[in-house]
Amino acid sequence: MENLDLIANNKAVVKECCSKHGEGLQVLHYEPGQKYEPHFDYFLDEFNTKNGGQRIATILMYLSDVEKGGETVFPQSKVTNNSVPWWDELSECAKSGISVRPRMGDALLFWSMSPDAKLDPKSLH
Repeated sequence: MENLDLIANNKAVVKECCSKHGEGLQVLHYEPGQKYEPHFDYFLDEFNTKNGGQRIATILMYLSDVEKGGETVFPQSKVTNNSVPWWDELSECAKSGISVRPRMGDALLFWSMSPDAKLDPKSLH
């Protein structure tokens, strides 16, 4: 239940951000070799935007460490290898854009829209 404790310890942050305008939590578990296909968290259809509104931001909470891989990758946001000191430690997939390595207890907040309410194609992950 250590993973649930991580969520409970961050409950205040999640509650403040999501209680009035957020969605329920989604918990995903990946086996070695599994991945989530690249996608946007914002909606492109009228039904979802009219029934709950647009997704503005996403918070990912990492519930475990992994030995290799598992990065959250933003392929539309490019980075050069000389700007990342741990470049050689990244998976090949993670080298395709800005990436975040999963560390148990860490959280990643990213925006799907710009401050002027335009959908951000660089939020593809």
